[in-house]
Amino acid sequence: MAADTQKNNNKAGKPAKKEPQPLIIAKTPAEEQRLKLEKLMRNPDKPAPIPDRPKEWNPRAPPEFVRDVMGSSAGAGSGEFHVYRHLRRREYQRQDFLDKMSEVQSKNDTYQEKLEKNKLASDEKTAKKRKKREKLKQKKLAAKKAKQEAKGQNEDGDSNEKSSDSSDKEGEEDREAEDDAEVPSFIMGNK
Repeated sequence: MAADTQKNNNKAGKPAKKEPQPLIIAKTPAEEQRLKLEKLMRNPDKPAPIPDRPKEWNPRAPPEFVRDVMGSSAGAGSGEFHVYRHLRRREYQRQDFLDKMSEVQSKNDTYQEKLEKNKLASDEKTAKKRKKREKLKQKKLAAKKAKQEAKGQNEDGDSNEKSSDSSDKEGEEDREAEDDAEVPSFIMGNK
């Protein structure tokens, strides 16, 4: 019977009755955030509402032509001063906004210049270090070639096959040892 009434409620377009939630009043911002998260986590399939970013305030554009110029001088009506005051306030707001925007723009420009300057400096530094590494690599290769040539000249005089096999093994070990060794970039201690 209870199932029939529930079906009837769904057919009529009414959702099934939910259990009433107790009213909880958040006393702190952290508690309010916790309550919002709990509400979102009750139904994780439902998409979370993400509000759009608020639009930045822009002042109204200044009028192209002012028909009745008024001031706060004597002879103006009592209501005219309030209109003048509002126009003046709006113009001051507009000018303050323009000043702030120009200041933000100048800060952005200086920041971009600083980024470019730092990038160029780091590129120069890496190029210098790359050149130094290449130079060191070339020195190592030249030393290896000189050593091999010296060994080749020594072996030509002895031309013994067993000794050449053992010297090849030793040469390979020497090359591996040289490849593993690095030139220290600093020396520790007071020596």
